[in-house]
Amino acid sequence: MEKLNPGKLSVSFECGLSLYGPAEGRKYTLTHSDQTGQLFLMIRREYAYEKITSMRDEVLGLWLYRNRRIVFQAYVHVDDVYQPGVSEKRNAIFVKELPLALGAIRYGDRQLFSWCPELDAAPIWVFFQSGSPSIMRNEYFGPFSKYR
Repeated sequence: MEKLNPGKLSVSFECGLSLYGPAEGRKYTLTHSDQTGQLFLMIRREYAYEKITSMRDEVLGLWLYRNRRIVFQAYVHVDDVYQPGVSEKRNAIFVKELPLALGAIRYGDRQLFSWCPELDAAPIWVFFQSGSPSIMRNEYFGPFSKYR
């Protein structure tokens, strides 16, 4: 896993969304540029669907409550509609790069984590969306404190 370079992370907040919370209702869209390595994080009330490309290599995430406990749920689209048969390779890339992506989300919304330090203990679940039953899963990635 590559270490997060904060200089390569561009963060944008929806107008009117507080830097300090609440966590619930925040949605994250993380994309990147293969050419520059730049990461782009949009924090809004809705996903930044207009930033999603045909590559489908974005990470989407949100805070929600499960059993009265706040958790972070992320989604990645593993299948490639243009190149059937590469799902296993894309799955491996997502697994390798997710720690960097989660670190970018943690760093990009660091004011929220500073204001609500209990979020560092929140469990992270990543849903791997795929038409293949062997790849489709909801996997635990630990707490956010792991990605500081």
